[in-house]
Amino acid sequence: MSTKRPVYLDLLRLHLPLPGWVSILHRLSGLLLFALLPLGVWGLTVSLHSEHAFDALAALAASPRGRLAMIGVFAGFVFHLLAGLRHLAMDAHRGLERQAAQRSAQAVVAASLVAALLLALWLPG
Repeated sequence: MSTKRPVYLDLLRLHLPLPGWVSILHRLSGLLLFALLPLGVWGLTVSLHSEHAFDALAALAASPRGRLAMIGVFAGFVFHLLAGLRHLAMDAHRGLERQAAQRSAQAVVAASLVAALLLALWLPG
């Protein structure tokens, strides 16, 4: 008697190609950006409340942790945007071949890292 049971897939043991990881990270970056949206709205609300609150939030953003958080969120946004455009192109049957998919995944990762590096160099402090 053979029953088809669900198979547990350990993503860390699978040897996914880069396009597979980009797809998974696209979903995770979207989830993270959505989860951080209330924090961004709260920060905007606080910064508009008073001059003192704005200065406190600006000091937090200028701290090393604040800078790192801004760079991380920005890199996640750029990654999510570019990976989303990549998925839209693939939905239009562009870049589906293995080599083209590999190159577009590499381009998404590289552009996200370059954007994060440029922001890190541009931010004062």
